[in-house]
Amino acid sequence: MHPVLRDAWTTVVPDPADRHGPLPPLMLALTAVTGLVDAFSYLVLGHVFVANMTGNVVFSGFAIAGAAGFSLTASLAALAAFGAGAVLGGRIAHRARAHRGLVLHLALVLETILVLAACLIAQLAGPVDGAGTRYTLIAVLGTAMGVQNATARALAVPDLTTTVLTLTITGMASDSKVAGGRGGRIGRRALSTAAMFAGGLVGAVSVRHGSPALPLLLAFVLLAGGTVAAFALTRTDADWASPL
Repeated sequence: MHPVLRDAWTTVVPDPADRHGPLPPLMLALTAVTGLVDAFSYLVLGHVFVANMTGNVVFSGFAIAGAAGFSLTASLAALAAFGAGAVLGGRIAHRARAHRGLVLHLALVLETILVLAACLIAQLAGPVDGAGTRYTLIAVLGTAMGVQNATARALAVPDLTTTVLTLTITGMASDSKVAGGRGGRIGRRALSTAAMFAGGLVGAVSVRHGSPALPLLLAFVLLAGGTVAAFALTRTDADWASPL
C-alpha cells in the first residue's frame, strides 16, 4: 500500500497498540463538526466564526476600519465565549488528566449539550438575525468550540487539532519530498483538511438549500455518536489512555 494511503488508513482505522489508540478517527469527526458549525455561524450569524478565532481577530480589525458586513461586537463576543469554553475544557482536562478517554468523554458530553441547545434555539427562538438570538447562538457555540479546542490540545493527537488547519497545511508542504522532507503523515493531514472541507461544504449546502439550523443538527448527530463511542473508551486501561 502507498505510504500516504497507509497513513490515511491507520488514521481512520488505527492500530490498538498505537500511542493514541482510537482517538484519531474521533478527532476527525470533531474536525468535521468544526466545518459544520463555522458554516452556520458565518453564513447565518453574519461574518463571524465560533471556532476559527484567527478569523475573528482579523474581522475585528476589519470592523474597526469600517469595512461593511463586519461587527466588532460579534467578533469580540465570539472570542470571549471561545475563551470561556477553553477554560471549561481546560478544567475538564486537568481534573480527568489521568485518563485521556475520560477527558474526551466528559468534554463531548458538554459540547453535545451546548450544540443541541444551539440547534433548538436556532429552530425555535424566532428570527436568527435578531440581536438577542444571534448573540445567544454566538455565546453557546463559541463556548462549545472552546471546549473542543482545549480538549484537542490536551489530547495532543498529532495533526488533528480539530479547529486549526494552518499548521496542518504548512506541514504537508514543508515536510513533503518536494521540499526535501520525508513526506511524513501526509495522509493524516490530508484527511484532516478534507474533514474540515466536507463539514463546511455540507454546512453551506444545508443552509442554502435546507434549514439554517440543519448544520447544527448534523453536528449534534456527529457529537452524539462520538459521545457514545468515547464512553466505551473510559473503561479501558490500555496504554494510550494514560497521559502523554
